[in-house]
Amino acid sequence: MKVNQTVVGEFILVGFSVYPHVQMFLFLVFLGLYLLTLTGNLAIMGLTWVDRSLHIPMYLFLGALSFSETCYTLTIIPKMLADLLTGNRGISVTGCGLQMCFFLGLGGTNCIVLTLMGYDRFLAICNPLRYPLLMTNVGCGQLVASAWAGGFLISLIETALIFRGSFCSPNLVRHFFCHMRAVVRLSCLDSDLTGSVVTVISVSGLMGTFLLIIITYVFILSTVFRIPSAEGKQKAFSTCASHLTVVLVHFGFAAIVYLKPEASGGDDTLMAVPYTVITPFLSPLIFSLRNKDMKNALRKVLGKRRFLKKQFWINATLVTVP
Repeated sequence: MKVNQTVVGEFILVGFSVYPHVQMFLFLVFLGLYLLTLTGNLAIMGLTWVDRSLHIPMYLFLGALSFSETCYTLTIIPKMLADLLTGNRGISVTGCGLQMCFFLGLGGTNCIVLTLMGYDRFLAICNPLRYPLLMTNVGCGQLVASAWAGGFLISLIETALIFRGSFCSPNLVRHFFCHMRAVVRLSCLDSDLTGSVVTVISVSGLMGTFLLIIITYVFILSTVFRIPSAEGKQKAFSTCASHLTVVLVHFGFAAIVYLKPEASGGDDTLMAVPYTVITPFLSPLIFSLRNKDMKNALRKVLGKRRFLKKQFWINATLVTVP
């Protein structure tokens, strides 16, 4: 128990204030990446909604991932941008708890949805005849709901452990958002024990989902290598390439943040940027650029829009001509 400390009701997010000369540059860079991330995710959600050919589990999972990533970025990036622009870095203890809960919950949801996408590819390639029975749209929706429930269950446990007591001064959170490691150091209780417990929970969830994905790809690869034709192998690989790329990016950057030893050096603020800003930006980019169905759906939507616009101007011309 910490003694002779003032109990605080507000935190100050130190964030990028340690780099005062590049505040505006960072604001512009992060704002640009954030707008592109929103555009990419909204485009994927819109295409999976309007194009009936994409109403299959593979793309329903992709739409669910885009939605959760959109919510995930909303929990931290707007606040970070406001702090960079205004310099007002205060956040209440309640607001910090809510931000942490949603950040961890949505991060866990993303991991589980990526695992479900791997399971979907496993069934499609290893059990193609039973796939329509095993993976229906209704079942897909139930799995996505389970992913949200699982992600937020773990998040609530971790947040409750961290915020079960009060916090002592100094109230400086050495991060640009309420990261659990940075906040738990300010606890008036035994912060080392709490930090170890929540870290074990997070790492277990992260490594557990990653290992499940690796296991599914072991079975997928063993099945693909038994396909006699080169064309069949290429088609099977093409359906997994985008997902596997996103998995490596997502879990690779997450491992840098969560598997870094507590006592090691380095700036935690800068180390979290790839996981919180760059990964959500790359995910829709990879899925849209490497997926023929998504590109074809985009062409159809744009072609239909141009056709409707052309018809509108033709009709308008006919109306105005006496």
